[in-house]
Amino acid sequence: MPNITLDAIVLDGDLIWMDEFQWTPVERSTDFSLTGAPILNEQVKLAGRPITLNSKPESQSELSGSSSLIWMDRATVKALYAKASTPGLTMTLTLDDGRTFTVAFREDGFNAKPVRHIAPHQDTDPYYLSIQLMTV
Repeated sequence: MPNITLDAIVLDGDLIWMDEFQWTPVERSTDFSLTGAPILNEQVKLAGRPITLNSKPESQSELSGSSSLIWMDRATVKALYAKASTPGLTMTLTLDDGRTFTVAFREDGFNAKPVRHIAPHQDTDPYYLSIQLMTV
């Protein structure tokens, strides 16, 4: 299965782009003239498209029993954390279908939580993952 990459970080190709169709590339507003006729203003957006990549919902169920769960290992989470902690960083996101985007982390960056508590932590420990990006 093809993977998703964020610069050199390899992510599972089964991550779901949650807000792929919740954004349009055209900004529209309507004003009214003095005669009452509508004036439609449209402009193409240059950037700012949100890209939220989430683990599949069944990956977040403790009882799923599925063999196709999407968890990222702690080493990947640490690499994402290092990128999210770098001010002004832009990255190349390549989706599993070959589309590429120049992106940056949004304000909320990413969320990762352990699937289960394991001590001491190992780089192979599994984490649920949600990555919040936007095109720049």
